[in-house]
Amino acid sequence: MSQQPKSMAAWLAFLGQADIPVLKHTARELERLRADESLLNARGIANVVTDDPLMTVKLLRYMQTHKHRNQKYELVDVKEALLMMGLDAFFREVPATPISEDMLDGHIEALVQLLHTVRRAQRSAHYAYDWALRLHDLHAEEVHVSALLYHVAEMLMWCFNPGQMLEIQKRQAADTTLRSADAQKQVMGFTGMEFQRQLTIEWKLPELLLNLMDPAQANTSRVRNVKLAANLARHSARGWDNDALPDDYREIAALLRMEPDKVMALVESVPAAVQR
Repeated sequence: MSQQPKSMAAWLAFLGQADIPVLKHTARELERLRADESLLNARGIANVVTDDPLMTVKLLRYMQTHKHRNQKYELVDVKEALLMMGLDAFFREVPATPISEDMLDGHIEALVQLLHTVRRAQRSAHYAYDWALRLHDLHAEEVHVSALLYHVAEMLMWCFNPGQMLEIQKRQAADTTLRSADAQKQVMGFTGMEFQRQLTIEWKLPELLLNLMDPAQANTSRVRNVKLAANLARHSARGWDNDALPDDYREIAALLRMEPDKVMALVESVPAAVQR
């Protein structure tokens, strides 16, 4: 970009006009489905879209800015959104471009961090959806999408602001006592949490995302579900020997009304993708 935004308001304005990138794998999978009429259906496309937080937010933002006059509620279910707009319109109006890997071609460290963050979001979303079904949540899809987008502001900054994001990491590596929020404020002038909140409001993302940042909602089942899923994905990212995991198992056990040892077996056996 010619001139980098200098404030949170400027970043929100910039991203409001920006073409959100998607993962290379997403673009390939969508093209594969499009090329084979026997595979071309809303469920198959929705599963590809909701495995990519960037493609998911790209579609939801499009739906919000092209809302039907008689639409009384916010669309969160991606399959429902696809059925409403039609598959031809989806491929025409929400193309799987640009590609995030191409955007960050000269910033390999930032690309690695983006892909790590995406992978955690994918795993978090799978856990949250599985638990929502076990809890008979009537809006399990909103739980899934909210877990997937829990750190979407961070992902967008890795794509569009890699230099400052790497500087934040560098400062924290140099000072292990430096909190993320403080490092973010030093470098960008605002915290990631503040940015995520404003992005959620302006883009009318799922209400559950706002609830995740509201202390008054901290003990509700759905907020606990998404937060515990995010914690588990983060703590198990490098394997199942993290010291924080026993506490995660106990808290998940309380949520699901199961024994911690059964939770441990359950979460370690959840497949890479939960069918929706």
